[in-house]
Amino acid sequence: MAAAVLLTALLSPRTAFAADNPYQRGPDPTVASVAATRGTFATAQLTVPAGNGFGGGYIYYPTDTSRGTYGAVAIVPGYSALFANEEAWMGPWLASFGFVVIGVETITRNDGADARATQLLAALDYLTQRSQVRDRVDATRLAVMGHSAGGAGTILASERRPSLKAAVGLAPGTPGSLSLATNHVPMMIIGGQTDPTVTPSYLNNLYATMPAATPSDFVQIAGADHLFFTRANNTEMKVLIPWLKIFLDNDTRYTQFLCPSLADPQGISLYRSKCPYLPPGTTSPSPSASSTLSPSPSVSPTASPSPSVSLTPSPSNPATGCAATYRTVNSWPGGFQGEVTVSAGGAPVDGWTVGWTLGSGQSITQLWNGTLTTSGSTVTVRNPAYGGSIPAGGSVVFGFLGTGTPSVPALTCTSP
Repeated sequence: MAAAVLLTALLSPRTAFAADNPYQRGPDPTVASVAATRGTFATAQLTVPAGNGFGGGYIYYPTDTSRGTYGAVAIVPGYSALFANEEAWMGPWLASFGFVVIGVETITRNDGADARATQLLAALDYLTQRSQVRDRVDATRLAVMGHSAGGAGTILASERRPSLKAAVGLAPGTPGSLSLATNHVPMMIIGGQTDPTVTPSYLNNLYATMPAATPSDFVQIAGADHLFFTRANNTEMKVLIPWLKIFLDNDTRYTQFLCPSLADPQGISLYRSKCPYLPPGTTSPSPSASSTLSPSPSVSPTASPSPSVSLTPSPSNPATGCAATYRTVNSWPGGFQGEVTVSAGGAPVDGWTVGWTLGSGQSITQLWNGTLTTSGSTVTVRNPAYGGSIPAGGSVVFGFLGTGTPSVPALTCTSP
C-alpha cells in the first residue's frame, strides 16, 4: 500500500505541488470537497503544556512530510470558554486540508481580548520555534482566528503583527470599542443572523471600519446564534477554508468558491466580498473566479428575499472597455440590496467607473467593493485600489444597500 501511495504521488505531482506555486497543497478542489468534513490529509495531534506565554493547548497537523512545510493557524476561544470544549472540532478538520493548527487555551478563562491577542501570537511563536512540529510549519505563512472575545483578540493580534497572512473573526466582539480601521491583514468576518450577543448591526458597523485597501470578506450565516461557531458545521468551513487557502497557500484554485460570489450559498444569509482576492505575487484572479459562478442569493438581516432578479440591458462582452449589469438581490419595504457586475471585453481593463441615476426616493446607504460618489441623483462608483484590474473576459462585482423601491437603472461603464 505504501508503494502504491508513493507511485500515485510521483505520477500526479500537481496534486501536491504546482510548479508556479510551491505552497499549493492537495488535489484540485470542488464545491463538494470544500464542504466535506475531512480533506485528503491524514492528521495527528499533540498536547501542549501550559507555559510559553499561553495556557497550553493542542496541535493538529498533517502527517505527510513529503510535500514540504504547511501554513499554520492559531485559534483561541471566547470569554470564559475552553478551546477543548468549543473549537477542538476545527483542529483535525483544518489539518486534513493541509494546515498546521494550534488550539490555544488561555492562561485564565476570564482573560480579555487584549490578553487573548497576546496569547495567540505567543502560540504562533511557540509553534514555529519550539514545538515538536516546528519543522513542518512555514513561519512566513501564519494566520489567527478566534470566537467572540477571541475574535476581538484576533483583530488586535492582526494589528500588532501585520506580517500575518490571514485572520478570521468568528462573531468577534467585546465590551468597549473595537475597530478594523488600522487592520492590514486579509480579514474574514463571520457572524450569525440571529446572534443576540454580537448582533448583525454591530458587525455591519464593525465591518464598515475596514480600510478599503485591505482584502476582507463578510459572511452572515442564516439562523445562526452566538454559539453556532462552537459546534461542528460545514457552513462556516466552506468559506473559511478557501479564505485560508487563498491567503496562506497563495492558492488561486480556491478563489472560485468566494468570487465573484459564493459558489455554494446554501445556509448563507448575507455575503459581502472584495473580489478579486489576489494572493501575494499574483496579478489576476483565477479564470474560474471571474466567469463561471452564479451570484449568491444574499439577504438583508431583516429582509425577505425578493423572488425576482432584474438585469440591465447592456453589452455582455464588449470588444474593448467594460460593461456593467445590475441585479436586485433582495428587496423589502423601504429598501433593497443591489449588485453590479463589471465585465471586461476582449482586452484587459485597468480601472473602471460605473455611473447611473437614482430613481425617485432612492438613496445608497452602504456600498462595498467600490468607491462611491453621489451628486444629487447621480451615482458614480469607481474601482477600489485593490480591484481595478480585470482580465480579458473577466468580471468583478460590487454591491450596495439602498432605500426606496428598486428599479432597473441604465448603467454606463468607462475605463481609461
